[in-house]
Amino acid sequence: MLDRLPVEIVERIVTKIPDTDLIAASKVDRVWWQEVRREAYKRWKNYATTIGDVYCEIRALGKHYIKREIDWITFEDVNDFYKRWIDRLTEDQLYIMEKMLRNGMVVDPKRGKP
Repeated sequence: MLDRLPVEIVERIVTKIPDTDLIAASKVDRVWWQEVRREAYKRWKNYATTIGDVYCEIRALGKHYIKREIDWITFEDVNDFYKRWIDRLTEDQLYIMEKMLRNGMVVDPKRGKP
């Protein structure tokens, strides 16, 4: 009799768990811990990539403003929106990293151990 879920099912479940509850799911067993760790790294990397993309959008917006393609009010409104978005993404990214650190999920690449 199976007393564990197949890894594929655990993977699908873990992807649906919100950031705030993700690390708690790692307490189930070793398979869950590994899948949660993998998903947390994936989300952390996704936040970093999105932050970089938004930063590029801010730079592009500045170029449009310098070329006088948009007015100052529009520039300020959109720029403020992007900055708030980056702040939120950064908070979410730091939350995941803090939880990973506290639960031994960050690996030293030289040693291969948490």
